[in-house]
Amino acid sequence: MTAPLGRRLAAEAVGTGLLVAVVVGSGIQATELSHDVGVQLLANSLATVFGLGVLILVLGPVSGAHFNPAVTLAAWFTGRRTPDGLTLREAAAYVPAQIAGAISGAILADAMFARPLVEWSTHDRSAAHLWLGEVVATAGLILLVFGLDRVGRASLAPAAVASYIGAAYWFTSSTSFANPAVTIGRAFTDTFAGIAPASVAPFLAAQLAGAALGLGAVIAIHGRPTPAGSKVVAPHGAPEPASP
Repeated sequence: MTAPLGRRLAAEAVGTGLLVAVVVGSGIQATELSHDVGVQLLANSLATVFGLGVLILVLGPVSGAHFNPAVTLAAWFTGRRTPDGLTLREAAAYVPAQIAGAISGAILADAMFARPLVEWSTHDRSAAHLWLGEVVATAGLILLVFGLDRVGRASLAPAAVASYIGAAYWFTSSTSFANPAVTIGRAFTDTFAGIAPASVAPFLAAQLAGAALGLGAVIAIHGRPTPAGSKVVAPHGAPEPASP
């Protein structure tokens, strides 16, 4: 049975918050332990892989473990004509919960390392090749999440999604934010994982474009899908029992 909306929103807020806390906190820890940027990125990516996999596994049965407005909007779009699909009302509630969680996660990470709780990032990420990286990273994520669902392997989402994000840290120029909520949250911390507020809007546009391309790729590869709605899990999910 589907959990009540309030519980699902709590799971999305907590999951997204802890995800950002992992990303930001591991970035701070990495810069304190090493001055080598490669080592810093390696530590940051490994912590994100393990943290994301655990969060999807634990919270997926409650909310689908989207933790990502791009995934939520794609789930609504594909499931909007089915009775068990994610409704527009539910999607509209998921997104602000994810954003609030992401901002809280950044503040939590800063607090744990005795940093200013809110300090706008000065890490400028405004460049066309970075936007292309975000398009690719988000398209790949959507293709993976919805592709797994189409072939009946959504149970592999915790390991597969975490592994993909870890790989995308290294093969994309942007280090794979691939998540509008996480992008907004990371603007609130002037640390290794931060993004300057002025760089946020182009990243969001690139991510939404990537999500559309990812859905197009799912259709091109698998044909027009049978809408899966809230059963589709991801960012960032695991399937609900008997049904991130």
